[in-house]
Amino acid sequence: MNSHIKTELPGPKARAIIARDSEVISPSYCRDYSFVMSHGRGTEIWDVDGNRFLDFSAGIGVCATGHAHPDVVASVREASGEFLHISSDYWHERMVGLGERIARLAPMGEPVLSFFCQSGTEAVEGALKLARYVTGRPRFIGFLGGFHGRTMGSLAFTSSKSTQQKGFAPAMPGVTHVPYPNAYRPLFAGDDQGKAVLDYIRLLFERNVPASEVAAILIEPIQGEGGYLIAPDGFLAGLRALCDENGILLIFDEVQSGVGRTGKMFACEHWGVAPDIMTLAKGLGSGLPIGAVVAKKRLMEKWQRGGHGNTFGGNPISCAAANATLDLVSSRYMGNAASVGAHFLSRLHCLASEFDCIGQVRGRGLMIGMELIEPGQERTPAPGLCDMLITRAWRNGLVLLSCGVGTVRFTPPLCVSNAEVDEAVALLRVSLGQCLAESSA
Repeated sequence: MNSHIKTELPGPKARAIIARDSEVISPSYCRDYSFVMSHGRGTEIWDVDGNRFLDFSAGIGVCATGHAHPDVVASVREASGEFLHISSDYWHERMVGLGERIARLAPMGEPVLSFFCQSGTEAVEGALKLARYVTGRPRFIGFLGGFHGRTMGSLAFTSSKSTQQKGFAPAMPGVTHVPYPNAYRPLFAGDDQGKAVLDYIRLLFERNVPASEVAAILIEPIQGEGGYLIAPDGFLAGLRALCDENGILLIFDEVQSGVGRTGKMFACEHWGVAPDIMTLAKGLGSGLPIGAVVAKKRLMEKWQRGGHGNTFGGNPISCAAANATLDLVSSRYMGNAASVGAHFLSRLHCLASEFDCIGQVRGRGLMIGMELIEPGQERTPAPGLCDMLITRAWRNGLVLLSCGVGTVRFTPPLCVSNAEVDEAVALLRVSLGQCLAESSA
């Protein structure tokens, strides 16, 4: 047993809290194993029974600067000592300052405006409303495997698992899904899956989705819940050209991939392609709830007074956290994500050479996926092995999440060190060996 794991898992205090939870909390939450958190520092977290873990999920990529970063905590304390809330009907400096920071960082290459909200789902909803508002068009195109949220508009695009839409039909009408290009699991003939998907969209325009009625195409530059799939070179540029040809807006969902996660401030910068609208959340507040719709100024300035709004968007506490986060990411952690991410990918590729159940390792920066396959069966997904590994790794002191069909995702805080990566890989190696031994027993 890992020396940091001091009790059975879950321990007695954790079991007591979980029992209380079952009496008062909705069962709809996706909970893979019984971790009950006590506190965290950087990449380390502790449960209520005193067991220490490495957190390589970071709240689904939320804790960009690590747990309880002192700069973020200090900013939140300072802001909370002044006032906890003022609605967006008024102004405050931290909200304006955050808008200025984002305007300097945004990849659009022209002036932008930001609308603040509390989550990625709300950011996507705002982006969809803006696209319809400024184009007057009713239709959208999304991608199979995408995850954009769970409210009824964003849910219409979410398609990484059928359970996400099951029981909620009809969602917002007018959304057509197309495949996300995946060279490892191609759906079209030919080596260039990006070109094949672009050709398929053009075919849709000719047959049953009039391009003149499409307001926007919504895509994750690196698909998150769908399996950490990376857009092939040339594909996003091809989408950009296709949108420009047809007066369609291009929306990049950077909720999971943005704010330094991939070694650049925004994932789209790896390909030098600019969106018209971009959505942000997750890592933006280092754990505080905040999201943003960032759009070219010439688009968002068309939103008239009262066209969109909320109560808690741009609240002073979350803005304070976001300002501190962007300071840390810009000055330190974005570069760390690039360098440590390269080390992590190298270590995982070495691990793949040891285990034939690792089909592919892929990623940018600290947004990395490791797809598992059935041993001895070429490219046959192994979701059962993936689930077993996630649970076994937790029992050994490593907190992980899955995505796609049998893919382990790695999204540690951007402050993670090479030494912590090495420790995580060692725990992963032991855990995978135990799973395979158990499966063959």
